[in-house]
Amino acid sequence: MDYRTAGVDIDAYNSALRSLKGKIRSTFGAEVLSDIGLFGGLYALPGDDSRALVATTDGLGTKILLHARLGRHGDVGEDLVSHCINDIAVLGARPLFFLDYLAGASLPPDLLLPLVGGFADACRRRGVALLGGETAEMPGMYPEGAYDAAGFLVGIVERDRILDGSAVRPGDVLFGLPSSGLHTNGYSLARKVLLEKAGLPIEERHPLLGETLADALLRTHVCYLEPIRLLHDADLVSAFAHITGGGLVDNVPRVLPAKCDALIRRRTWTPPPIFDLIRREGPIDEEEMYRVFNMGIGLVAAVPAAKADGAARALGGGAIRIGEIVPGEGRVRFA
Repeated sequence: MDYRTAGVDIDAYNSALRSLKGKIRSTFGAEVLSDIGLFGGLYALPGDDSRALVATTDGLGTKILLHARLGRHGDVGEDLVSHCINDIAVLGARPLFFLDYLAGASLPPDLLLPLVGGFADACRRRGVALLGGETAEMPGMYPEGAYDAAGFLVGIVERDRILDGSAVRPGDVLFGLPSSGLHTNGYSLARKVLLEKAGLPIEERHPLLGETLADALLRTHVCYLEPIRLLHDADLVSAFAHITGGGLVDNVPRVLPAKCDALIRRRTWTPPPIFDLIRREGPIDEEEMYRVFNMGIGLVAAVPAAKADGAARALGGGAIRIGEIVPGEGRVRFA
């Protein structure tokens, strides 16, 4: 079993994106400060040469089918707000305001109230304004009871404090911060394996997990804003990578200079048991697992070697030393 079998072809997507880069870049003016590939887009703040706006957008993918099936609508906001905050925070930015988009066959009050309330709660906890949003009822487009959600976030960063990977050097130490589980990626494959192929009951306690499959799959996305700010404010970090779709394999290279590789030692941490369950029930090749899922590492920090001890102390016991930056050609290698 692999991601393509489940209906998601990463290679086809990447090929299409490469073909589109020229058209996308044709829209750039002098105000655009970033190329395609960073976790957020950078845009010069009009009338202010010292700061830039950072913007990102994302959805939950097919995780939202589980939210809808189990009636856990209030957690959608936490998932999306955390994901979007992480995407701009890894560039050194402070989040400012968020907008949501909700669409379904119908959006009755018993669905809309927990959905929007969840967005408001998540934004309030992070000091982010829920500035606006859009709802769309489209019978015929969605099956009755199904819905989708997307989030849009804008932040701000000092231009001389942008973390774009250019400061990464061979010898930098890689720290990983644990994820809570799948976060918001890989659910098409997880659902295909666990619910369709294996037919596991979603609301019964599973002995390997020590909890229900529903609880393991719907654990919300960790927001890494606090540790990111801690390291960035103390000037202890070269770059961050938010580990989302594409796993460690595709996300760490987004902040690697062309002549640097990330050497990651997979045996330095133990992935949460949900990943072992997916791998076994597939069965799924280990390399495919590390390309689809975060495998228990939701954020990677590249830290200059001389500052590694200070970064470890600042992060406390939650950070794991998972590897280092070595000379190479801009890719991830596993030891």
